[in-house]
Amino acid sequence: MKTQQIGFIGGGNMASSLIGGLVSNGYPADKVTVCDLDAEKLAYLGEAFGVNTTQDSQALVSMVDVLVLSVKPQHMQPVVEAVQTAAQQKKPVVVSIAAGIRVEAIERWIGGDMPIVRCMPNTPALVKTGATGLFANEQVSENQKDQVESLLRAVGVTVWLRTESELDAVTALSGSGPAYFFMMMEALEAAAIEAGLDQKTAQLLTQETALGAAKMALESSESAGVLRQRVTSPGGTTERALGVMNDRGLPSIFQEAVLAARDRSIELSDELGGN
Repeated sequence: MKTQQIGFIGGGNMASSLIGGLVSNGYPADKVTVCDLDAEKLAYLGEAFGVNTTQDSQALVSMVDVLVLSVKPQHMQPVVEAVQTAAQQKKPVVVSIAAGIRVEAIERWIGGDMPIVRCMPNTPALVKTGATGLFANEQVSENQKDQVESLLRAVGVTVWLRTESELDAVTALSGSGPAYFFMMMEALEAAAIEAGLDQKTAQLLTQETALGAAKMALESSESAGVLRQRVTSPGGTTERALGVMNDRGLPSIFQEAVLAARDRSIELSDELGGN
């Protein structure tokens, strides 16, 4: 990424992860500024990463080329409205990582005619293995898209979406998805203990098996379905286990769950849109 001035409003976990990823990838810390009302949080970020800090959001916006909105969704409207004048004068590309806040709402709060990118990162970004969906409005230039993509690639993979509505599906899949896998890991650990393993062994084997399966899927050109077939010997233990899962309707459960999460994402966007 060209060394633009990057500003963060909100210094929480996701912002900290992005800042850490940028700095560890060689981005100049003195080109990054964080704004937050929490002085202790700012002190930590300044000490940990060497970035600039401030509690003046309008001053921050007046100096940055890329503005990352990383506050909680319910706080977004007053935060954006407070920097409207500075944003209209500076015209930074605005990057929102707040779940459920549509581009239309941000445009309305910030005064319109602004380049805005809405992102849906997920919590594995905290360990630099995130998956982020991105959607840009028509005011975002190709150069600005490159800047934003480089920012989010510091903590994982990125995917550009054709329509904003696809972010609801991304929220249901990768946004909520880590919880699905954690639940499966919990269930596998409990089953392994029931089958005779101690808790520590069950936990370690579950974690390494999950990691190994994900790594195999990432590094293979084959689909998950093909990989599943390759480890399922006819008449063997895996076939027996998968038979139980299919009989209990596991695939349809996942489909219902993801669609329910997508629908809830749409509802939350409607609720958080403000006036």
